[in-house]
Amino acid sequence: MEKILRTFFLFLSKNRILTKMAKKYGLRFGASKFVAGETIEEAIRVIKELNNKGLSVTIDFLGEFVDSEKEANVMADNSIRAIEAIRGEELNSQLSLKLTSMGLDISEDLVLYNMRRIMDAAGKNNVFVTIDMEDYARCEKTLHIYKVLKSEYANIGTVLQAYLYRTEQDINDLDKYSPNLRLVKGAYKESAEVAFPVKEEVDENFKKMIATHILNGNFTAVATHDETIIEYMKQFVLEHKIDNDLFEFQMLYGIRSDRQLELVNEGYNMRVYVPYGTDWYGYFMRRLAERPANVAFVLKGLLKK
Repeated sequence: MEKILRTFFLFLSKNRILTKMAKKYGLRFGASKFVAGETIEEAIRVIKELNNKGLSVTIDFLGEFVDSEKEANVMADNSIRAIEAIRGEELNSQLSLKLTSMGLDISEDLVLYNMRRIMDAAGKNNVFVTIDMEDYARCEKTLHIYKVLKSEYANIGTVLQAYLYRTEQDINDLDKYSPNLRLVKGAYKESAEVAFPVKEEVDENFKKMIATHILNGNFTAVATHDETIIEYMKQFVLEHKIDNDLFEFQMLYGIRSDRQLELVNEGYNMRVYVPYGTDWYGYFMRRLAERPANVAFVLKGLLKK
């Protein structure tokens, strides 16, 4: 049943008609549990609350299906406004973004133009930027753009996914860039030709990724809600005497909030991924696909109305 639900919600996440409807009708049907609001002002209020609890943040202005240069430029403008808000409001926050929202599917020149605008603003305001990873079809393009930008800017990182076979080689290839990486399991539906089909295999690859990257001396963000991986990380850094400044845990806004605070109280660095914006639908569907408990939460909220 869990596999069927995952496939169903991932299918819905790519539906452009539903995406447009979601923009029109706003954050309903439980999405506000995972999305901080539709405006930067709403997101700022959430970030300040999280910061006051000892939680760091990475903020993401949501965007799916950018089809024109004009849309990509607007998305970049919003990311720049988020960077300026981080500095202006003195938030403990970084910025995350997807290259498709910057024009990746339109042209390399466009995405580099927008990313350089963003990175110039980020450098000026001392904000770190992470390029999110998307589906397998865009993985190679994303890493290529990251390498180009990493040669020009120090304050940029990206994401690698444990469920892809290629990731072990990607970690080795990126090592010469001394990369700051967020390591995740992966949230897209991929073919068994490119991704491990069994959870246990993904978990083992995740552990291998963590060990390789952090022992190479690179900053490692372990983004997971899986308690097994969390405990593995805690034991690993203890055994290898890894300084806390070399890694952090990351989780999504609205998921395992109590555990996030527990990790802070245990002395670990904990960063929360906080998305906002009107284009929340695709992100919300992927969150429902990841955990059946999320579906139960939404249904419970709807029944109360």
